[in-house]
Amino acid sequence: MISGSDPRPNTQPEIVIERVFDGPPALVWKTWTDPEHVMRWWGPKGFTSPVCKADFRVGGSYLYCMRSPQGKDFWTTGVYREIVEPVRIVYTDCFSDADGNLVPASRWGLDGDWPNETLVTVTFQEQDGKTRITLRHANVPADHITEFDAGWKESLDKLAEGLVRP
Repeated sequence: MISGSDPRPNTQPEIVIERVFDGPPALVWKTWTDPEHVMRWWGPKGFTSPVCKADFRVGGSYLYCMRSPQGKDFWTTGVYREIVEPVRIVYTDCFSDADGNLVPASRWGLDGDWPNETLVTVTFQEQDGKTRITLRHANVPADHITEFDAGWKESLDKLAEGLVRP
């Protein structure tokens, strides 16, 4: 089991993805933050999300499960560090077990020098009635950047397809 924050400085490259969604920031925000909606888009193509729990407030935590097409569950947890509705969310992202206890990345078959936590920052900007999201995922080991970038992009594709409509 792992505990506490990782004292190592962020020396890893950062994933940066920009995407424009066909809806206003309030709509995209709701699709991103409401666990019932997150379950519809979380995870790359072919993955499902059978569990999404969130105490969506600064200092609150989340616990998400991502299930592979082969039925393997991958759990993540983290703490919300900043929430400015509907503009910005900053949260930690950590590998965990089903109870939210931190575990090393190797438990999920990931090699390399993973920190105890990574940091995700998502900004939502209105652009002509649509929403530009800028996602930054910091501290992902360099040898996993391509894989995690692709996973995020596939998740965002699913989010775009399933935007909540009033």
